[in-house]
Amino acid sequence: MRCVWYVSEFVEGNFLGLPEGQGTPDVAILSVPYELTSSYGQGSNEGPKATIAASAQVELYDALLPEDLPCGFQIRTAEAWNGEGGTLQEQLSGICEYVTPYLTSSFPVILGGEHGMLPAIISAVSEGINLKDLTIVQIDAHADLRDELEGDSFSHACAIRRSLDLGVGQVLQIGIRAFAREEIEFADNDGRVQSWFARDILNPCGGEAAWRKWLDTLSRISGPVWLTLDMDGLDPAYVPTTGTPVPGGLAYWQVVEIIEKIATASDAKWIGADINEIVPDPNNNVTEFTAAMLATKIVSTYLASLLRDEQ
Repeated sequence: MRCVWYVSEFVEGNFLGLPEGQGTPDVAILSVPYELTSSYGQGSNEGPKATIAASAQVELYDALLPEDLPCGFQIRTAEAWNGEGGTLQEQLSGICEYVTPYLTSSFPVILGGEHGMLPAIISAVSEGINLKDLTIVQIDAHADLRDELEGDSFSHACAIRRSLDLGVGQVLQIGIRAFAREEIEFADNDGRVQSWFARDILNPCGGEAAWRKWLDTLSRISGPVWLTLDMDGLDPAYVPTTGTPVPGGLAYWQVVEIIEKIATASDAKWIGADINEIVPDPNNNVTEFTAAMLATKIVSTYLASLLRDEQ
């Protein structure tokens, strides 16, 4: 049985304002303010800090947990990645080194930063598992399957393609609604990629059936799972400032349902998540607050799964 303790101290600069506990954290909140290849909107490098600040306004209660967060667990806010490295490859190597220590004993929730950080994260993941066993669940407006964009093969638009190059076994995409012919052809010819397009799951005629099929697919995942959540996967009504906003996206509660479905897939082992393309707006806090809400939902849902496993 876990010893439940109550939060009596708010710590500014920590996720949810939670004080640091002793020992190895169950959940580590990592900040990667990386932005080198953004091709449209700028400012995702400010996303992690803004999201942690917004989390101060998020409630600690979740119906999945018997007590308020941290519910007897250790949640640690790590120091942010320092951004050292002159070249793109040096920065990606730095991200890999930053993430690696938290993968063996904690559940990392990584706040970004542009989506181009994903291959570095997956490279870190590869040090602990065989990537052919890994499923990436991708919530995104974009397929991110280009081989290059504007001459850059490590652009944010290539994040999933480069992750597949590392040997990832399966990618399940949801919310896709902006893509090039090249990406469709690649997905059609690579059996590792399954795409659920926004137009299909949000269609008033038949959309519910497509959505249920997607959830059923999630429930049957086996092996290690990584969730990569690009904020532009949601409709701009929920995230008005992202790197490349696209109308016609997922609703907030649909994303919550995806998170909860991953955590309850009986044969899956959820090993971590990243939330990227968080672009704060000083005149509108909606995007970073939505990111903070979703990060909290990821944390509480993961911890609820640990409690189920203890029973």
